[in-house]
Amino acid sequence: MDLSKMKNDKKLYLCRWYYRAGFAFLPFLWCVNAIWFFSEAFRKPPYEQQKEIKKYVIMSGIGAIIWTAILTTWITIFQLHRAEWGATADQLSFIIPTGIP
Repeated sequence: MDLSKMKNDKKLYLCRWYYRAGFAFLPFLWCVNAIWFFSEAFRKPPYEQQKEIKKYVIMSGIGAIIWTAILTTWITIFQLHRAEWGATADQLSFIIPTGIP
């Protein structure tokens, strides 16, 4: 989609929609929102809706960074301690390693 062809109120609506959809445990949408609307928020000449778009871009970027840190921490901890956790880790695993026969 080309943002340059959209009206400013439609840009704000779309930016707000992506931000709100990110709360449905879809942090990827926050990342997309922050990248996609960055130019609109910080590089374009000022217009009425830009201030609100800027707010959503900043909050989306912060949310994406926080989610990335949380997921990276969880994945690292799980990978390092999976064997120690025994049956609990097996229940959390999607693919259970079979080990050496």
